[in-house]
Amino acid sequence: MDERILIATDLDRTLLPNGAQPESPLARPRFRRFVERPEVKLVYVTGRHRELVEAAMAEYALPQPDFVIADVGTSLYEVHGDDWQQRQDWQQAIASDWGGRSHEQLAAVLLDIPGLRLQEAAKQGACKLSYYAAPLANPSELLAQIRDRLAATGAGTNLVWSVDETTATGLLDVLPAGAGKLHALEFLRTRLGITLNHTVFAGDSGNDMAILVSDIPSVLVANAQETVRAEAVKQGHGATLYLARGGLAGMNGHYSAGILEGVIHFIPATRAWLASAEDLSQRPPEQD
Repeated sequence: MDERILIATDLDRTLLPNGAQPESPLARPRFRRFVERPEVKLVYVTGRHRELVEAAMAEYALPQPDFVIADVGTSLYEVHGDDWQQRQDWQQAIASDWGGRSHEQLAAVLLDIPGLRLQEAAKQGACKLSYYAAPLANPSELLAQIRDRLAATGAGTNLVWSVDETTATGLLDVLPAGAGKLHALEFLRTRLGITLNHTVFAGDSGNDMAILVSDIPSVLVANAQETVRAEAVKQGHGATLYLARGGLAGMNGHYSAGILEGVIHFIPATRAWLASAEDLSQRPPEQD
């Protein structure tokens, strides 16, 4: 195929095999060969800040991305080797949503809400206010209280909730109303001029939910949290949501194996890319 495709993926427990489930041994090498094709624009979409993204890339020998959407969608970088250029057009697009209120002013409004604990300074940002909380299965009451407090300031906000299953910790990000993984990915996709039917996103957790239930073709890797899977199915569109289940080239559908499975599901012409990388028929199926 000649047309460019956009592959966007979350990092932790989506591309990075840092969850409890096993990784198919050949999955990451296959993913690397797949995304290094000239037709592919690769985007990492993560809650991590730049330094932690670079650390993950080094630790897991990840392929070089073309773009990185970091800080839960409040930072957008164009990557050329070691040169990470922050897209100022994206910063300008979201900066006014807080109505001139600073990170510190919004934090002061939430100071006395029980159960909220500010995350470390390195995890904060000019347009990102982040907290730890109890791992609530239904955080609606907490989020409603926070939303009411912030609305009273006149700031336009977007609340992003997720649970880190490895530490049993709730994670809350207060972002500008127009920020977030979904808004940043749509901003980038339209700037690149890549169509929806040549775009695939992969995720695993609650902070991916806005994209998973959007019109962007999305895959939920097989190791995703069951609560996230159920909510995505409940809210999502059947035609644009794929649940990886394993079986592609004998792989288990976890992590990068699930990403490849989703890309081939939505863009069948890319199956030849995997087949041309190696003779998969000569390899015995891997065990889960």
